[in-house]
Amino acid sequence: MIDKQPRAAYRRFRALPTRWADNDIYGHINNAAYYGFFDTAVNCFLIEEAGLDIHAGAVIGLVVETGCNYFAPLAFPETVEAGVRVARLGNSSVSYEIGLFKQGEDQPAAQGHFVHVYVDRDTRRPVRLPDGMRAALEAISA
Repeated sequence: MIDKQPRAAYRRFRALPTRWADNDIYGHINNAAYYGFFDTAVNCFLIEEAGLDIHAGAVIGLVVETGCNYFAPLAFPETVEAGVRVARLGNSSVSYEIGLFKQGEDQPAAQGHFVHVYVDRDTRRPVRLPDGMRAALEAISA
């Protein structure tokens, strides 16, 4: 079992409203939606603070690994607060950790991770992280 990390362990937060369609037949957010929350929180950070140009940038991030641990249910119409931090920063890869919190709660309802490998948009070969992106990622490193 993974150790739950409290709110203070994360460096950036993004409020994410749940949607009616996120709930499953059991009345809570379906596990697949959690990965959408992870992706949204990290990519908002990358676009807004790290200079990622998702439409025309020469460098893009490809997800090569993901995982999630669930601790408590989330449900529509709650707002999820997604905390993000960088666990490992390599030359062309980044390991992110994300905690999903009920609004105002200190303990996560879920926490997960994923790894991006940054590649050239055209060749799909790994490339060194751009300096501006690296600096923004260093700022949220654990």
